Amino acid sequence: MASVQPLRRTTTESDTISEEETQTLRPWSVIVWDDPVTPMSVVVIIFRKIFGYPNAKATKLMMTVHHEGKAIVWSGERERAETYCVKLHVAGLQATIEQDN
Repeated sequence: MASVQPLRRTTTESDTISEEETQTLRPWSVIVWDDPVTPMSVVVIIFRKIFGYPNAKATKLMMTVHHEGKAIVWSGERERAETYCVKLHVAGLQATIEQDN
């Protein structure tokens, strides 16, 4: 019976990551901004529903938004951040996304 040899990398391409690839790898943040209209209890419910956060985490994030004017509520890949941002808009919250530094 022949033994199985592990695959070996035979490429001559550089193993370094370009600046463009590095920027692509940096996560995107979903930021929720404070507004004077939406009740705090509703914001907690929205965070729980959209992100699946437990009540304590949703409440903590809501309080950060309330006291600091904004909070990063999620961080990760761009497409998912965009989806969350749209869901937050549909729920009536002001939200944006930006790439982490």
